[in-house]
Amino acid sequence: MPTYHLAVDIGASSGRHIVGWIENGKIRMQEIHRFGNGMIEKNGRLCWDMEKLFSEVVAGLRRCRELGLGIDSLGIDTWAVDFVLLDENDAVLGDAVAYRDSRTQGVDEKVYERIAEPDLYARNGIQKLSFNTIYQLYALKLAYPESLEKARSFLMIPEYLNFRLTGKKLNEYTNATTTQLVSAQTRTWDLELLEKLGLPVRIFGELAQPKASVGRLKPEIREAVGFDTEVVLPATHDTGSAVLAMPATDDDAVYISSGTWSLMGIERLIPDCTEESRRHNFTNEGGYHYRYRYLKNIMGLWMLQNIRMEFRHRYSFGEIGALAEIGLYFPSIIDVNAADFLAPKSMIEAIQDHCRDTGQEIPETECEILACAYQSLARCYADTAHEIEALTGKEYRRIHIIGGGCQDGLLNRLTAQCTGKDVYSGPVEATAIGNLLVQMLRAGSLADLPTARETVRRSFAVEKVTTR
Repeated sequence: MPTYHLAVDIGASSGRHIVGWIENGKIRMQEIHRFGNGMIEKNGRLCWDMEKLFSEVVAGLRRCRELGLGIDSLGIDTWAVDFVLLDENDAVLGDAVAYRDSRTQGVDEKVYERIAEPDLYARNGIQKLSFNTIYQLYALKLAYPESLEKARSFLMIPEYLNFRLTGKKLNEYTNATTTQLVSAQTRTWDLELLEKLGLPVRIFGELAQPKASVGRLKPEIREAVGFDTEVVLPATHDTGSAVLAMPATDDDAVYISSGTWSLMGIERLIPDCTEESRRHNFTNEGGYHYRYRYLKNIMGLWMLQNIRMEFRHRYSFGEIGALAEIGLYFPSIIDVNAADFLAPKSMIEAIQDHCRDTGQEIPETECEILACAYQSLARCYADTAHEIEALTGKEYRRIHIIGGGCQDGLLNRLTAQCTGKDVYSGPVEATAIGNLLVQMLRAGSLADLPTARETVRRSFAVEKVTTR
């Protein structure tokens, strides 16, 4: 009988429970539960509905019981940077404010009064993003200092869900690195930095690595779902899990983890915290077994998702690709990473305003608006590939596009055309696969990471993208 593992993969717009097992040397998967997610307005802020998220996690576990699946372990991954604070009684302090909220506007400059931006990067090598945890916490310190004074625990989103399941608090390394509060040299919380910023050291727990056990389900959760299982840490940052599933067994490939965000980079063993790397805005996020994900965050399919929602007709994603292809004659190119596109009231108007402000032709039709976004994303991928090669002094022949966005045929083709490299798409469910791989490595079903990646290559479709 197979050993079943459960990946609970929660993104900014949806979540799913996927059961995985090994059969005849290949990884098999079955989605058993899916639910929507999204930011809600609460107390004047954009927040996550943590009670809803937790109820969906439990609902997916109940579904396992209904299907008669004996789950040996489960792991939860989510997006990065957001967190929950708990007081001395483990009650939640305030709301789980989402990274797209405006509370961090201008806070970076306040942080740089305590530590210069180049010095900060030299300590942690993390890309400057205005919503990073460091700025969120400092925004709290400035506006609601009593929250930090009362706080006794800091838990990122998957860690909080783990706590609700097990009663155990455990901070996980890969997600912690995205906070901009972990030293790239010691690979632990940068206590000197925390003290310099006046953030309470006591709330940050010892960092655990993927494969560590959080614990077993609490009695009331066992009763609610009808069984017991072990909660294991995957790479709880979804990109960390996705990169684990990259079907490349050498170091000659660039990856794009394609979803709401496009995370484009390489895997390396030593971080690059140099000033040149900072100026190019690359990040050194922690990965499995202390590897580093040297990458750049790119706005990604967020732009296309928002454009689609604004159209009067609700086109399918396949249809918006077809519309964009009609408009490929349109010449204007936008900076997809501009702050204008982070959380605009209208993505279409933001694109039009950007073109107007940069003296370019303004897109008017649906085809032109989509084509502008598609071609700008592909151009950004090409520019980022060149930056990676310049910074590493190495040429990369291949790009692997993994995750849900790899299903966008037009974007794949434009990426191949713009970069001039061999582009491969798949696997689609990279994040869930990477989550499962860590559980299988812990269980001994897979010997090591190279074996795991070779198993991914055998198990899932990976297609070479044509430029026609």
